[in-house]
Amino acid sequence: MWGNKVSKKLTAAILSGVLAISVAGCGGAKENAKPAGDSGGAKIGVISYLTGGGAAYGKAIRQGFELAQSEINAAGKVKIDLLIEDSKGEKGEAINAMNKLIHKDNVVAILGPTLSGEMFAAGPIANQVGVPTMGTSTTAEGITEMGQFIFRNAIPEYAVIPQVIKATKDKLGLKRVALMYSNNNDQHVSAFKTYEKVLKENGIEIVTIESFADKDTDFSAQLTKIASLKPDAVVVAALYQEGALIMKKARDLGITVPFIGNNGFVSPQLITSAGAAANGLIIGTPWYPEKDSEIVKKFVAAYQAKYNELPDQFAAQAYDAVYLYAAALEKTGNNTDRKQLRDALANIKDIEGVTGNFSFDANRNPDMEINILEVVDGKFVEFKR
Repeated sequence: MWGNKVSKKLTAAILSGVLAISVAGCGGAKENAKPAGDSGGAKIGVISYLTGGGAAYGKAIRQGFELAQSEINAAGKVKIDLLIEDSKGEKGEAINAMNKLIHKDNVVAILGPTLSGEMFAAGPIANQVGVPTMGTSTTAEGITEMGQFIFRNAIPEYAVIPQVIKATKDKLGLKRVALMYSNNNDQHVSAFKTYEKVLKENGIEIVTIESFADKDTDFSAQLTKIASLKPDAVVVAALYQEGALIMKKARDLGITVPFIGNNGFVSPQLITSAGAAANGLIIGTPWYPEKDSEIVKKFVAAYQAKYNELPDQFAAQAYDAVYLYAAALEKTGNNTDRKQLRDALANIKDIEGVTGNFSFDANRNPDMEINILEVVDGKFVEFKR
């Protein structure tokens, strides 16, 4: 899903980077943003889901941001300072953070927010003022349609889901599936609509559609009904918290068929929470830590050395996003004019990142390939059934 040329300059910067950053604290949207390593460089605001139920996403994203920043600043071609705000996964907090970073901290650009719903709430503020804003985990349909200053390097669900459904149909012979989704989450409503459309296009019968809400903990009624219908697979659009609970309850009820998950399932925390119940989960992602790539190996080693854990998709996409801003800053000659930075960013083509070869398409969405993975024995591996 990405281009096929490699930016030698950016690759060299990644491979030669050293880790030299002091970890900063993180304040809420109503507190002063905390620079993650104050180098006197271009100020880039970060809005991330750092506390609350989905904090595992925000933690990985922040760590990816900070690792990239430390390498870029050590390389010396450009300097970046990250000013970090905690959205707590709430639209109101994301709006407060966006206003503060733009109007008080005078940042040149924004990374985040984490959730699509937060971006739909806060993104228009940045677009109206003219501040380049890049979502690294926002996959719902309509994100970049908010305006010319809104970007994402997260692959939209509408680009991932068709490939996952086709692969599972071809390899598993899917004919009948149950479909579940969170009906109060913009990202998952968008994914549900895409799932429904793609399943029908592939001639796969949807035996039932079951909804729930973020933060629900009891899925007995929905899954008891699904168990009685005996589908070939269960397709779910949810965050990892609800996803893990759904899979555990499903296995308890004797549902042994594969699960097909959307972007919210692509987190090691889901496997940690669901345990053996996660086996058989199939997802699509640009990130694969076992890829035979020197740049991926270097990133994984550096991330493990700094944080004592493996990077996930959210860390990898965050890491690449900072390098995309660095490449744009380098193109402008370190000019921190927001419009010039936006135009340089929009014209980025064929940069090798840890998630693959990257280009923005005409609508500022990523043009890149995905990997289809399955959880086997508690680990994401290539889907080869």
